[in-house]
Amino acid sequence: MMWVKRRKLGSLKKVTQLLFFLGLVLAAYFFWKNSSEQSTIKKSEQNVEKDFDQKLCHHGMRSGEARTFSESKSFVNSRTRQHALVFLQDGSSQSGKQILYLLQATRLKYHTQYGTIRNLPALIDNNKGRYAAIIFEDIDIYLQLNQWNREILDKYCVEYDVGVILFALSEKNRSVKTLDNQQIGNFPLNYSTNVYMKDCEINPESKILRVTRAGEIVPGRIGRSWTIFNTNHSTYEIVTSAALYDPDGRQSRRLFPRERRKPKQDTLTRKKRDLNSYFSFDFFTRKMEKQKTKVIDTTSTNAEIETFPTVILDRGKYDQIERVFFGNNLSFWLNKILFMDALSYLSHGKLSLPLERYIQIDIDDIFVSAVDTRMTEEDVMELVKFQKDMRKRIQGFNFLLGFTGKFYQKGNPKENEGDATFLRESHNFLWFPHMWSHMQAHLFHNKTSMCSYMIPNKQFAERHKFNVSTRYAVAPHHSGIFPVHEPLYECWKEIWDIETTSTEEYPNLRPDNKRRGFIYRDIKVLPRQTCGLFTHTNYLDKYPGGRKKLEEMIHGGLLFQTFLFKKYNIYMTHFSNYGNDRLALYVFDKAIEFVQCWTNLRLIQVPPSELAKKYFDEYPDEIDPIWTNPCADPRHLEIWSKGKSCDKLPKFVIVGPQKSGTTALHWFLQMHPDLQPSRPSLQTFEEIQFFNTDNYLKGLDWYMDFFPIPSREEETFLYEKSANYFENDIAPRRLSALLPKAHIIVLLIDPAKRAYSWYQHMKSKDDPTAIKYSFDEVIKAKRKGSSTALLQLQKRCLKPGQYGEHIDRWTEYLPARQIILEDGELLVKDPITVLQRLQKSLGLPNIFDYSEAIRFDERKGFFCKIQDGGNKCLGKSKGRKYPEMSEDSRRYLDEYYEHSNTRLVQILQGLQHPIPTWLSSLNSTVT
Repeated sequence: MMWVKRRKLGSLKKVTQLLFFLGLVLAAYFFWKNSSEQSTIKKSEQNVEKDFDQKLCHHGMRSGEARTFSESKSFVNSRTRQHALVFLQDGSSQSGKQILYLLQATRLKYHTQYGTIRNLPALIDNNKGRYAAIIFEDIDIYLQLNQWNREILDKYCVEYDVGVILFALSEKNRSVKTLDNQQIGNFPLNYSTNVYMKDCEINPESKILRVTRAGEIVPGRIGRSWTIFNTNHSTYEIVTSAALYDPDGRQSRRLFPRERRKPKQDTLTRKKRDLNSYFSFDFFTRKMEKQKTKVIDTTSTNAEIETFPTVILDRGKYDQIERVFFGNNLSFWLNKILFMDALSYLSHGKLSLPLERYIQIDIDDIFVSAVDTRMTEEDVMELVKFQKDMRKRIQGFNFLLGFTGKFYQKGNPKENEGDATFLRESHNFLWFPHMWSHMQAHLFHNKTSMCSYMIPNKQFAERHKFNVSTRYAVAPHHSGIFPVHEPLYECWKEIWDIETTSTEEYPNLRPDNKRRGFIYRDIKVLPRQTCGLFTHTNYLDKYPGGRKKLEEMIHGGLLFQTFLFKKYNIYMTHFSNYGNDRLALYVFDKAIEFVQCWTNLRLIQVPPSELAKKYFDEYPDEIDPIWTNPCADPRHLEIWSKGKSCDKLPKFVIVGPQKSGTTALHWFLQMHPDLQPSRPSLQTFEEIQFFNTDNYLKGLDWYMDFFPIPSREEETFLYEKSANYFENDIAPRRLSALLPKAHIIVLLIDPAKRAYSWYQHMKSKDDPTAIKYSFDEVIKAKRKGSSTALLQLQKRCLKPGQYGEHIDRWTEYLPARQIILEDGELLVKDPITVLQRLQKSLGLPNIFDYSEAIRFDERKGFFCKIQDGGNKCLGKSKGRKYPEMSEDSRRYLDEYYEHSNTRLVQILQGLQHPIPTWLSSLNSTVT
């Protein structure tokens, strides 16, 4: 027995020694593996699992060539416009917001229809289809169309070759039992809802793929509220499929109650099998055919649980309409790419972006960072190496380094050596200037001080031979770029000859999908993107939201989406992001790898000036800036000069139209002690004409200089009058952006009388065209055969009087409660009534009694101011008497303005506003 025990103990000892030896071998192996797989993250390397950067990209296509796509359909459909028609349940659903966000971010044009569809919007215009694709947020909206609307919509889709995107959402059914094997309307297509899914894969042979690059499997759970599709009709092609995720076993028993479930296959074995055979066409064809003919059959005892369609293409074999069905909304990152592909495919390319993506990565604040957070020599050399490697993946890649020379050599000894290394390696980079000591531009109140502060940085660059040939610059904290600070633009031109800059702040920081560009003083301002890294995000273990948030941002999240949605991207990063844990290198390495793994996008970098030219060639409508109120945005207010005041902006504007009494109104309002008008313009008398002319491009400072600082801020109302604003196409947008809470005042007189008055006004000014042609000839002139001068005079006579259309345009930008409509003819006959009502509409704290300030002048024939015991009246050009308009001209104009006047009556009725007597004949006929 003792021998047996000793023998057992000996065996145990040998086993223990063997295990110990194996442990040492394994430890040595993992130590070797760990050291050979150096992460770009330096100090927190031990906290980063090595599968982080491998999780979603296994197939190794990064180093290979992207599949070359001849566009999958002939993109020649010229019978539709470049717009999508989007049907949403309401404006609050998450799925609807996701669709609109994507369309806005990609700059694709669309029209939105909300709620229950009683009447379809107009689908055809001049024998051309208005919409190139139709999107339904929920398939139920489509299925619940009444027969008449459904037939019209289907006929439109067939005749104009327009496709439909439908989302089969499960969220609304979460509270009920899972729906199994239900038919979708009258389609030969069944579905099951509220299914948990995992391990999504893409059919590489799908016709819709364009941006999407079919890889292996997107592993892991992809959501709990999926709809899966089932059919045996040949019209349907699987785009993506996924496996069931069964956390508790009940889901599978419910869908397949009598199936013998296979034991779970080892994940690694399954992936290895798929890697060997995934790109075999025969293998995938057999697999897809098997899935296409599979119907959920609850009576089968031998069915295998494999994968089920989650996105499918209807090729139109059933009813000649192509559709793409999504089994979930756009929360899943892959669905976002597929949605873009579906739009492109179904619209014949009308609703698509090119595959090129232009990127630029700025590293701001070189030499600016606290001690112990700066870059060392090792960090700088890693930056050089990374840039060289990245050129193999991005055509023309270069980091752009923004420098502030005053802080050179302000770190610890190792960091100072890093600064010196930057100078030795400066030829490897492109450089752009900040301010000398990183001061914000708005803190300099004049050009002289600003320019003198830029000069030392230029001398620093020249001394160290920095390549600053890009003529690009960025102001610290975006200060001075927008809201515009004039000295910054002037000194950039004078000291550096800057052509291009960028900012996140125009027109607002948020929402980021609406950032835009503009050109001011010949400097092109491009929209800039964040990449999730800020000045203090230097260590992985201190990343806001933790490592999981960083992963999500890279793997299908916000950073990935900027690559996907935006053709032009300038990313902002900071000096310290490249030291410490080198988070910036890590983030961009993995983000670009992910983009090139799952998309066919081609990443390109060009010099900033070329980038700007491409941008504004593509978006010419953004060339002119849109000024916003700096004091309405807390971030803008922070970078707004203390020497400027938001109190110098008007609280209301008299917008016109001309020859309707606006000058008289402006004159009377000046009598009110609480109202202060703008200073008169030397060029246009009392009118500034800012929002409707090139004066707008002179900038906000130019406009505000016309207004005094009010003596009593709360009670004093500044205002201006420019009568050309009313009919101008761009004025409503510009005015509402700068003065979103301001009232506008519109005076309305009979539009026929207004047109005649303008003609007589021009005749009195000895206008040669008005003298040459009669009023009847002017208003009836035909476009063909008429001179430019004649057509221009006709336009100035007729266009301002189209009141209904103009007011509709103003209500697109301002709430109706801020639009004050007054009867201009009543202003002539009874100005006291109009002025008293107007004061209440404006919300003036003190009501001024005009009955003691103005009176009728018999000699002039209109009301004048009472002054020094007598009357002070407007000049001789006001109140002129003209010959009567001919009956023929009157009939012509009454017919010409009938539609517009009818719309005006509807607007006034909606506002519960009195109908002017000159519209009374129409009032009784409009309901």
